[in-house]
Amino acid sequence: MANRFHLAIPAGDLSVAMKFYCDLLGCKRGNAEFIYPDAWVDINFWGNELTLHATEPNKKNTNERHNVDMGNVSVPHFGVHLDAEVFKNLKEKLIQHNVKFIDPPYIRFKGETGEQATLFISDPSLNVIELKSFKNKEMLFAS
Repeated sequence: MANRFHLAIPAGDLSVAMKFYCDLLGCKRGNAEFIYPDAWVDINFWGNELTLHATEPNKKNTNERHNVDMGNVSVPHFGVHLDAEVFKNLKEKLIQHNVKFIDPPYIRFKGETGEQATLFISDPSLNVIELKSFKNKEMLFAS
């Protein structure tokens, strides 16, 4: 059984989206539409298939905030769990590139077994992304 997900999202202008996902976040380009050029492109989102679909640019943030654990988070959002070093390096890169954080980097559940570093950003088409890293990786699916 594969432990990968596939998510298709509206991405606005694909060249702008590719700069964000590939150049800034460091994801790799995968398959792309052949019959209708520039219709969609797959991104290797840390081992998962993220399909970016060309759409009209999103000019309005439609995300809501929901109470979750230690605060309000944007819903809908998607994200990825990263190793601590990858998270740290990516966080520093986002800061260096003056990326606007929806929720700046912070530690949730500090000092507890579920401690995690997290941050929220949005892509150029206003899709919200959560990047996080658990201090104890085994806590991901602990009950």
